[in-house]
Amino acid sequence: MPTSAIVQFGTSRFLQAHVDLFVSEAMAEGQDAGPITVVQTSGDTSRAQRLKALAAPSGYEVRIKGIEDGVLVDTSKTVNSIKHALSLPDDLDEVVEIVAEETRIIVSNTADAGFRPHKADTSTEFSIEMSYPAKLTWFLFQRFKGTGAPIQVMPAELIPENGKVLRDLVMAIAALYPPEFTDWLRSKVTWVNSLVDRIVSEPLDPAGAVAEPYALWAIEDQPGLILPCEHPCVQVVKDLDQVETLKLFILNLGHTYLVSRWLAAGNARLQFVRELMDSPDFGPDLKDLYRREVLPAFAAHGRRHEAEAYATTTIDRFKNPFLDHKLADIAQNHDEKIIRRISSFLSWARKADPSLQMPRLDAVAHTLAAAQS
Repeated sequence: MPTSAIVQFGTSRFLQAHVDLFVSEAMAEGQDAGPITVVQTSGDTSRAQRLKALAAPSGYEVRIKGIEDGVLVDTSKTVNSIKHALSLPDDLDEVVEIVAEETRIIVSNTADAGFRPHKADTSTEFSIEMSYPAKLTWFLFQRFKGTGAPIQVMPAELIPENGKVLRDLVMAIAALYPPEFTDWLRSKVTWVNSLVDRIVSEPLDPAGAVAEPYALWAIEDQPGLILPCEHPCVQVVKDLDQVETLKLFILNLGHTYLVSRWLAAGNARLQFVRELMDSPDFGPDLKDLYRREVLPAFAAHGRRHEAEAYATTTIDRFKNPFLDHKLADIAQNHDEKIIRRISSFLSWARKADPSLQMPRLDAVAHTLAAAQS
C-alpha cells in the first residue's frame, strides 16, 4: 500500500495550481513534503478522465500567465505531487486505509457551499450525500478507531477562521458518535486556519490549469503546526484576520459585485473579468466602489494604507490580459458568496463606523434578502 502524507478532499483546478503545485516544487527540491492523495467527494463519474490524469506519472501542466513587478510572465510548470486520485464512494475502502493509517495532513477546498449541512449528516453510516464536514467526521472516526494517531486538518475554503468553523461543525456532528471520539478530536486533531489567494482562470485538458503569477497560502501559527511544505508563497502569520479581510473584502467582494451587476444587466456578450474591467460600464464603477464604499471601511478600522495598496494590486490582477477568468464560474454559488463577501463586509464595516454610506453594496445585499424572504 503506497503512503500518502497529505489527503486532499476536492479536485478543483484551484488546488491543482496552488497547493498541489507548491508541494510539487517542494518535493523537487528534496523536501519531505507530500505525496498527495486527491479524493473526489462528489461521486461525479463524468470527471473520471480528469481525475485519472491528475495522478499520471508524467504529471500535469500549470501555465502561469500575467504581469509580475512590471514584467511579462508566461511559463509552464509540471506538477508531480499527486500520486493517487481516488473517488467516493467507489474507492471508499482505500481512502479509509490512507486516512486511518498514513495521513499527516488533510486539506480541502469544497467551494463556498461545501460546508452546508445535508439530511444525510444525521447518520453515522457513510453516504455520498453527506456534506463535507460530515464526510470528514466519518473518516476521522475511522482513524480514531484505527491508529488514533494525531492528524492536522487545514481547510482552504474561503471562510473566515475556516479551521475553527470546520472544527465546530465536525464537533457538532461527532455528537452522533461515542463521547471518546469527541475527546480525541479535541486533543489529537490540530485545526488550522488558513487563507489561499490565486486567480485560477481556466482548466487545461485533461488536467491542469491556467493561473496568474500572484499566489499566497497564509497559515495561522499555533502550537504543533505542521507546514505542508516550505515555499515562497507559503507564509506563516500570527494573525490571519489581517490577510483574510483584505482578500475577502476587496478581491472576492469585487468579483461578486461585478458578477451581481453583470447578471442584472444580462450582458451575455461579456464573458470574462478582464472584459468587464475594460468596459466603461463596469471597470470605472468597481474602482469607484473601492474608493467610496470599501476603502472608507478599512480606514475606519485603521487600515487605509494597506487596503489602498491591495486594491491597486487587485485592479491590476482583474485586468490581466492573459487570463480568461469566466464570470459564469464566479457566479456559481452566487447567493452564498454575496452573504460571505458582501453582507459580512457590511457588518464588519459598520462595527467600526455605523454611519458609513455603502449604497451599492447595500443594494446587492438587500436584493438577495428580498429574494430569499
